Amino acid sequence: MTIDSILKRDWWLTIPYGGRWCGVCRNDGVTFFTFVPFLLMSSKLIFAEKTTSKLNWFAVSMGLIGLILGYSIASGLPGAPGRSNQNELAQNPVPPSVPEQPEEPETVQNLPPVDLKQEHYRGNPNAPIAIIEYSDFECPFCKRHHTTMQQLMTQYPKDVLWIYRHYPLGFHANAQKEEEAVDCAAEQGGNDAFWKFADIIFEKTTSNGTGFPLDQLPVVAQQLGLDAKRFQSCLDNNTYADHVKSVMAAGSAIGITGTPGSVVVNLKTQENKLLSGALPIEQFKAAIDQLLK
Repeated sequence: MTIDSILKRDWWLTIPYGGRWCGVCRNDGVTFFTFVPFLLMSSKLIFAEKTTSKLNWFAVSMGLIGLILGYSIASGLPGAPGRSNQNELAQNPVPPSVPEQPEEPETVQNLPPVDLKQEHYRGNPNAPIAIIEYSDFECPFCKRHHTTMQQLMTQYPKDVLWIYRHYPLGFHANAQKEEEAVDCAAEQGGNDAFWKFADIIFEKTTSNGTGFPLDQLPVVAQQLGLDAKRFQSCLDNNTYADHVKSVMAAGSAIGITGTPGSVVVNLKTQENKLLSGALPIEQFKAAIDQLLK
């Protein structure tokens, strides 16, 4: 096979496809490219059957020319397709391909004050530190975090007050009603009934929206010695629906966007730290110890 026959058959390999390029990597808004057509042609030449040594030398030469030309064009010739030189980049910055996410704040502003007459709390009411948890009974991470909080209360019996605030996520179908249910329980049995009810839901739910059947809520109420009919009436009348929504809205106003969202706060100085998610217990202990100083 002669050079002329290869070029006549594969002439299209010498055309740069109207300026088509192959991207390699992206770094700091600049895309680096390599030139393809000459390489394709050289591969055809190099591996053609029954080529002569002269043909091989010609093929290697063409391959090197292709690499040099491709590198030269990609290295900054004005108007090179798919790439801007430094002057062009300065004039027309390349926007990021993915919008940058705002950093989550480490603290919250305008935290709603703690009023133990209105709050659902567990622990020493005179504790210097409070962990205000915005939570959802159908959130699997809240279920995990509930265990972490129980451990913290054991390790800081005098120093930490645990406060639960409602934050039922809209895509968890049963969450809103479950939040109302614990308030209906508290209406009859006070703070103690609230926490016993909450512990049972977190223990038994399989999470993710419908993990705890709503028809079992009055069953739990009865198990706790509450008046089941009064409890059911409280649920049916949506007695605490607006309250739950208002607590959630107040949480959103200070920057809570998901669950669990916890604010560790020094109740005397109001210095606080926002911890989002079911984080390891060590991170909560570090925040508590820092705020105790």
